Amino acid sequence: MHQRSLALLTDLYQLTMAYGYWKLGRADLEAVFHLIFRDHPFRGGYTVAAGLGPVIEFLQGLHFEPDDLEYLASLTGNDGRPLFEPGFLDFLGRFEFACDLDAVPEGTVVFPHEPLVRVTGPLWQCQILETALLNQINFQTLIATKAARVCLAAQHEPVLEFGLRRAQGIDGGVSASRAAFIGGCVGTSNVLAGKLYGIPVKGTHAHSWVMSFADELESFEAYARTMPNNCVFLVDTYDTLEGVRRAIEAGRRLREHGHELAGIRLDSGDLAYLSIEARKLLDEAGFQQAAIVGSNDLDEHLIESLKVQKARIGVWGVGTRLATAYDQPALGGVYKLTALRPPGGEWIYKIKVSEQTVKISTPGILQVRRFHGEGRFLADMIYDVRLGVGSPPVIVDPVDLTRRKEIPPDAPAEDLLVKVFERGRLVYQSPALPEIRQRTLNQLAALHPTIRRLANPHIYPAGLELGLHEMKTRMILEARGIETSEQDS
Repeated sequence: MHQRSLALLTDLYQLTMAYGYWKLGRADLEAVFHLIFRDHPFRGGYTVAAGLGPVIEFLQGLHFEPDDLEYLASLTGNDGRPLFEPGFLDFLGRFEFACDLDAVPEGTVVFPHEPLVRVTGPLWQCQILETALLNQINFQTLIATKAARVCLAAQHEPVLEFGLRRAQGIDGGVSASRAAFIGGCVGTSNVLAGKLYGIPVKGTHAHSWVMSFADELESFEAYARTMPNNCVFLVDTYDTLEGVRRAIEAGRRLREHGHELAGIRLDSGDLAYLSIEARKLLDEAGFQQAAIVGSNDLDEHLIESLKVQKARIGVWGVGTRLATAYDQPALGGVYKLTALRPPGGEWIYKIKVSEQTVKISTPGILQVRRFHGEGRFLADMIYDVRLGVGSPPVIVDPVDLTRRKEIPPDAPAEDLLVKVFERGRLVYQSPALPEIRQRTLNQLAALHPTIRRLANPHIYPAGLELGLHEMKTRMILEARGIETSEQDS
């Protein structure tokens, strides 16, 4: 997708902090950062992790080109002097990625406060990765989650992503197509995404094709002669049900030449009524296998409503509201420092305290353990790898300490964060995109239906391991100058 260096895909303050660490002799400090989000998007009950593949590509190619350094050398402070010393720019020019990176595999359902990514390595390197990681993970996770909601609303009927023309720029369009496929869509209209990622591409013609001919029937028959193996006729340019009848007539001529009408598309009007009537016409004419494709600013709520109304749509084309995450423009993921140590020294855990409980960070070197029971996900535990897990396992809600859950000691479990880079070396084999999509489907199936519902979903149990919660509480009290003891916790 990108042919040039992306080292400057960052916020300036990442580089000014890296410069400060270098100048003060703190560049060799080792740090741990975690990327988390605090609330599910779309007021939902789950989130689908995505974006790791592009992150891997970004990190594998991460370096500063001479023209990157020339640009940085041109930046000045408020006194008109250079912002960065030449020695620091030489330091950047010798950059080699040297961090460990652990991440949740794409297609995994995740929950608030769980780390999606853990980065361990030189403080200055961890710092300059922040913006790019958030840019990739936040957006693709948001779109994959939206796609999962749309596909669940469609009740296993195929969903096509049609959002490129309304997406947020070139990269936004391609990234949205990739993430939508991870979330469950079966194809896209985006040909570039098809080429780059192997996503099936779908599409036939628009209203302009119909309008460029003398009448609607002529346009359908002309298209059928041109592409007899790709005939889904858009029938609502003039009168929708008359358009269906003309599509049937063109379909009969297709059959005479050994081809079949693939379907019709409805892009306006009362989709419930029109699809029911169109289905009757198609079936009566012997085109029971012809699909009815529905589009027109659809999202999961409209699809759910159409399902309730017994709409006869069998394929769903979802564009703007999917590719732009229409009702929530950002995920809101954050990237927080949680531990620091000097070379050869001991880890010192760090915490950010806030007046808002939800914004208080969790200290430590964190991992997520998912427990299973009766064929479903039972609960998730965020724990510190040095503290380990207590017995019996108990989780505490990160925001409401009165909400606790004891987990059966014999419950099967898996740790979600897997090693992706080790000291800068890639050690993870990324699955093919269809495998990631299937993982999403499997993960969603393992959630209780009440967690998957669109309105007022049940809250999945995900929280801090009891010992980690107690350590965090002590650190909050200490940061606020409140004396405590082991007995207080």
